[in-house]
Amino acid sequence: MDSSLWLEYGWILLVLIGLEGLLAADNALVMALIVKHLPEEKQKRALLYGLGGAFIFRFASLFFVSYLVNIWQIQALGALYLLYISLSNLVKLKKNGGEEDAESPFSKKSSGFWMTVLKVELADIAFAVDSILTAVALAASLSATPLPHIGGMDGGQFLVVLAGGMIGLILIRIAASYIVKILDKRPGLEAAAYLIIGWVAIKLAIHTLAHPALKLIPEHFPDSTGWNATFWIVMAIIAISGWFYKPKSERS
Repeated sequence: MDSSLWLEYGWILLVLIGLEGLLAADNALVMALIVKHLPEEKQKRALLYGLGGAFIFRFASLFFVSYLVNIWQIQALGALYLLYISLSNLVKLKKNGGEEDAESPFSKKSSGFWMTVLKVELADIAFAVDSILTAVALAASLSATPLPHIGGMDGGQFLVVLAGGMIGLILIRIAASYIVKILDKRPGLEAAAYLIIGWVAIKLAIHTLAHPALKLIPEHFPDSTGWNATFWIVMAIIAISGWFYKPKSERS
């Protein structure tokens, strides 16, 4: 891989790690609620076992998705699902005045250690679906690499998505409290993250419309300089706006 490819893939990896951290803040809150009834030592063990299970699930899911990612019907469903996730969470944020409810149905009843680990696994699976689809959509436009294909994806694309998901998963476990504090200080970032998911859904929809089986728009358009520049400029504007935005209740 030449230097331009390393730069391109490195940038996407940083974006994926950052987005994973922001979108998984709620995940961290739910995890804390699930294990709260356990003694402190068992809390750490339950989260550790949950993390191990999440690694396995994410790898298996990514490998499965990689086979289907080039089927336009799957791309279309993925775009619609990501758009639904984006809009539903933005509506939820608006209804709650910009603050999401951290309560989870997983945490309503205390349970034994292994049942708690199972609940951690189920919560990880629920959150993983969104991040995997978002990551695959982001990686779809990366340049091809000399690496062999894994499933239906270029080897480089597969590895950067896998690395982003796994590193993001570790970071959220280590730095969960810090991320929650940042979101408390910068509440606009949560809405920005969901807006980014919606924007990524549009990117995936563009790939779908340009699919060789449909050709509703020119096949080369998703890879054009103009579209890619527009995509990243809009994403930067959303992120910067989220950093500086303050809800009405916090404005002087």
